[in-house]
Order: sequence, then structure tokens, then C-alpha cells
Amino acid sequence: MTETEVVPAKLTALLEAFDGITDTEERMSMLASYAGKYREVPPAIAVRPYPEEARVPFCESEAFVWALPAPGGTLTLHFAVENPSGVSAKALAAILEKTLSGAKAGEIAAVSPDIVTRLFRQNISMGKGMGLMGIVQRVRDLARLTLRGKSTP
Repeated sequence: MTETEVVPAKLTALLEAFDGITDTEERMSMLASYAGKYREVPPAIAVRPYPEEARVPFCESEAFVWALPAPGGTLTLHFAVENPSGVSAKALAAILEKTLSGAKAGEIAAVSPDIVTRLFRQNISMGKGMGLMGIVQRVRDLARLTLRGKSTP
């Protein structure tokens, strides 16, 4: 499997929905709604203090990501966002969990960190944008490890 695989349909549909939102307040409201849907990693997967190998580098919200292999070569994603003010990170985590969990590892590996720009536009700082892109990159890296047959943290 390669990066030329199709991005999962659920993510494509969500991105297209966001592309149609031109009003900044409406976009922020939609993202806040997703942040409210954020679900913390279940204790059966990980407990505090979370392992450093699951940490997203350079993320101001102290995000952690786990990808568990599931039947059919798919992955189930779990997230922890330790910063209580990390609304953007929680929104992105909820979006990724909703649209990528259950997708094939190859499809997840093909997702570009540029989706952060499509979702948040210019409404975030450079530092926050880099952290959010780091979350997407961490998800991609875990999918690639799975494709190589290596265990993920």
C-alpha cells in the first residue's frame, strides 16, 4: 500500500462540508461542536501518565495518539489531550477519530497534514497549526508502522 491510496470517504465528506463554510463564526462553532464530542482515551488503552512514545511532538496541547489494529487491516484511533484549553486539538482529535477509525491503515497513511488548513483556515496561530499538523502526522506515522508490521505504542 502506498500514499496514493484514496483518503477515507468519511474524511473527504467532512472536509467538503467544511469547505462550504465561509463564515468564520459558523466554522468556529462547528469546530467547537466537534471539540464537545471529544472522547478521552479509554483506561483499557492507556492511563496517566501517558507513555512518551505516544506524545505528539511540538503540540502545545500535550496530545497523545494510539492506533490499534482492527479486523481487515483497519485501525482504531484513540487520543488524549491533556491541556484543558486545547479546544482545537480536541476538535481535531474528535474529527480524526470519527472519520479515520475503521479505515484501512494505507488510507490513513495517505491523509495529508494539510487537512488542518482546510478545517481551521487562518484562524489559528502558527504554533497551534504546527501542533495540529503534528497530530495528523503522528496518526500517519502510526498507520505506516502498522503497514510495515511493527507494533504501535
